[in-house]
Amino acid sequence: MKYIIFGLGNFGASLAQKLTEAGNEVIGVDNDMDKVDSLKESVSHTICMDSTDQFTVSGLPLKDTDVVIVAIGEHQGANVMTTAVLKNLKVKRLIARAITPLHETVLEAIGVDDVVHPEEETAERWAKKLTLKGVVESFELSSQYSIVEVNVPRRYAGKTIAEVGFRKQYNVVVLTTIKREEQKNLLGSNRMVNTVQGVASPKTVLEEDDIMVIYGDNKDIKGLLKE
Repeated sequence: MKYIIFGLGNFGASLAQKLTEAGNEVIGVDNDMDKVDSLKESVSHTICMDSTDQFTVSGLPLKDTDVVIVAIGEHQGANVMTTAVLKNLKVKRLIARAITPLHETVLEAIGVDDVVHPEEETAERWAKKLTLKGVVESFELSSQYSIVEVNVPRRYAGKTIAEVGFRKQYNVVVLTTIKREEQKNLLGSNRMVNTVQGVASPKTVLEEDDIMVIYGDNKDIKGLLKE
């Protein structure tokens, strides 16, 4: 996978390093040369540039990049401007950091695919979310076990949990399912809201757009997602 991360503060730098360590190609971008230099040995590529300048940013390999992340946290104006520039350049998947609830609403109005709150979430959590296909969210209980939100694989749509046999096939437990519903935010833009369906049972029917919350050993969860 290929990533570009704008903003190499604590969160952006940590995420860039973890994604690089996981074997991904990462371009880290910041307008502070000291930050760029400090990471050139631990991140695939680092570049010093003004991310609010559309002409300059357009020179990056955006079309070949799978995910672009705006991790700028010190300046909300630069964060919003950079996000708008990238949205205008039609990147494949755009994730932006939000500082306040109003800031998040503005980012949603711009049309980002996801919003990250680094004050509440760790770079390690987002590295797992980005590198494991199908993962929506994750919470590590220990170095070995996690609770993970994953998109229901298309091949299981319309089947019950018992019919799939998650425990027998993959040694994981489905705790609950989540439905996605579309609602309008304060600016009138549509946003997806998740509704938890309660404790799952063997008779729970999985739908294609559902999210499953599963518990298990990290290696078993990876086995399910890689199949």
